[in-house]
Amino acid sequence: MTRRSHVFETMGTVVSFAFDDGEAARIDLERLQGTFAHFDDRYSLYKPDSELSRVARHELDLADASDELRAAYAAALDWRAATHGEFSPHRPDGIIDLSGIVKALAIERAGDELLDGGAVNWCLNVGGDVLVSGLDPVGEPWSVGIVDPQDRAALVTPVRIAAPRRACATSGSAERGDHIWTVGGSPSEFLQATVIADDIVTADVLATAIIAGGAPALDRACASWDIDVLTVDRAGGLRATPGFLHP
Repeated sequence: MTRRSHVFETMGTVVSFAFDDGEAARIDLERLQGTFAHFDDRYSLYKPDSELSRVARHELDLADASDELRAAYAAALDWRAATHGEFSPHRPDGIIDLSGIVKALAIERAGDELLDGGAVNWCLNVGGDVLVSGLDPVGEPWSVGIVDPQDRAALVTPVRIAAPRRACATSGSAERGDHIWTVGGSPSEFLQATVIADDIVTADVLATAIIAGGAPALDRACASWDIDVLTVDRAGGLRATPGFLHP
């Protein structure tokens, strides 16, 4: 089989979608791009006409917002409770910011649409957050490279992703600076956290929570969810769960 790829920009990042020739007839690339555009148009706080921007400016009451936006906010609140506040949909100034969950929700929906369309073997990489289905074109689990936060041209390690662990998400400060709100307001002890899970929302939210909450959040996440984690601290030290090292 021949590997094909489709790359486009959306939601402030780059989407790389890989699949083999045998899947081409079952994949609607225009619909795939449209799914991400929909989430960007609704939730981006960088777009003044987005629905969430209107909520932030108090031009639209949250109670009058769309069912979809309110469902996303409710999911974010559930995650805030589950992570002891280490993940939050609120900025320190109180503005609702769903960027910590919206990308994962968009990936999740895009993945569901691909499966509904009959596509079996594909890899969707959105700014380093990855969801896969099936196997790569040579019949192996999809391989994902975990970038070194101290040298973006190098990898910490490659990791293979396959069902049931179909999702891999990375959060940290190396690429965008210290943009994640941390517990207590100090910079996180971790430069980067990568989480492998069965679903992309769990992987993405917990990666963010671990950055925000540090080692206590890492310990709680590993005790509470069926995940594997790799962290890189500010001195370059690595911590990894056994399943991450020996999948």
